[in-house]
Amino acid sequence: MTTVNIHEAKTHLSRYIEQAAAGKEIIIAKAGKPIARLVPLESKVLPPRKLGLLAGRLKVPDNFDDPLPEDILDLFYNGPIFPSEVNPTSERR
Repeated sequence: MTTVNIHEAKTHLSRYIEQAAAGKEIIIAKAGKPIARLVPLESKVLPPRKLGLLAGRLKVPDNFDDPLPEDILDLFYNGPIFPSEVNPTSERR
């Protein structure tokens, strides 16, 4: 554990961040009194995902991969960018 004053911490911050990332704890002091601690972040280790968690619960339609209808494609390529741009009284394309 290393203790440094605020001025030194500001001057060499990147050096102390590298040391903290490597696992070293840095104490930052003001007038000799510790006020902050620079420590590495703990990496969050997630448990492995279970495969097939929703097996048998979802039904994918047979036409899932079929091309979209022309009217839907037209909305993608020629429709408004933001839904609020559509005039609610006008007829959709």
